[in-house]
Amino acid sequence: MMKPTRLMIATDAWYPQVNGVVRTLDNTARTLVQLGHTVKVFSHEGKKTWPLPFYPEIRLAHFSQKEIAAEVKTFEPDCIHIATEGPVGLAMRRYCLNNGLSFTTGYHTRFAEYASARLPVPGVVKAVYALLRWFHRPSKAVLTPTKSISRDLEEKGFRNVITWTRGVDHQTFRDYREKPPPGTERPVLAYVGRLAIEKGIEDFLGAKVDGTKLVIGDGPSRARLEKKYPDAVFTGYLFGEELARKINSADLFVFPSKSDTFGLVMIEAMACGLPVAAYPVMGPVDVVQDGVSGALDKDLSKAIERGLTLEREDAKAHAATYTWENTARMLLDNLVPVRGRQHPVEEPEQKLKAEMRNG
Repeated sequence: MMKPTRLMIATDAWYPQVNGVVRTLDNTARTLVQLGHTVKVFSHEGKKTWPLPFYPEIRLAHFSQKEIAAEVKTFEPDCIHIATEGPVGLAMRRYCLNNGLSFTTGYHTRFAEYASARLPVPGVVKAVYALLRWFHRPSKAVLTPTKSISRDLEEKGFRNVITWTRGVDHQTFRDYREKPPPGTERPVLAYVGRLAIEKGIEDFLGAKVDGTKLVIGDGPSRARLEKKYPDAVFTGYLFGEELARKINSADLFVFPSKSDTFGLVMIEAMACGLPVAAYPVMGPVDVVQDGVSGALDKDLSKAIERGLTLEREDAKAHAATYTWENTARMLLDNLVPVRGRQHPVEEPEQKLKAEMRNG
């Protein structure tokens, strides 16, 4: 699909949210426009919203089928990509199914694992995956961040799964050779991301390693973590060049999450010249070249120790293979015309309930 394309992206994840999904969609959309395509992001922007439980910074909005129809008819998209499984995604999915429109979907977040971390009750993972299978089943292509995630979803019964990688803004995330503030104990170990239970941040902060732990980000766990780990340096959220320069002041990037689908911050850190220390789990195993651009180990302290022996230039060389232009072209290659083969009618509610019971 290299001819000029009119693409509508329906997403619940959009500004002012701060996360990898928003940055992925924004950078992809900007790059597509630079390549000569037309993109409309259909989100909660401008609507009355309510906070998502446990994630108050994530705002949700309701759209009627009449509102969806007006947006689609005004824009007249060639292709529709439903990026998230929230209210916006659900409303667009329903509209497409009711009107015989083909679409693709995105799988960005391991909601089942996040739900399990927040609600550790029997059956929650099974139930959430049943809902996700139902949501993505009519999609002509379910785009996932890594090969490991793709294999995992296929094993769980998802169909039409395709890997869609991520990119780096190499003009912003580059090696500035920034130094840490005077008096800072080295090595400086950096973390960037949300401060929440599912991110594994305490595995990093509690690791018995020398140096200074630099925490860039914010979230519901911040106040508790600052009190529990007074020797760590907490900066809050940083953006753009300020973020890149702060990452540059560190010696190693630590990614303690076991539940992220990709970990965009890892390749941004590598682009700045920082090797990555992480667990050998989905996300890092696809993104980090163990022993070259980072170190993977079931013992995070050992990963940190080994990561500190690696070369900055090797990390940068590995990150150079990730570009937003490549990401945008991969999306284009997997889009489908809205007037393609007709979809089946929406599945009965009884069938969804049965699948949730059976897993």
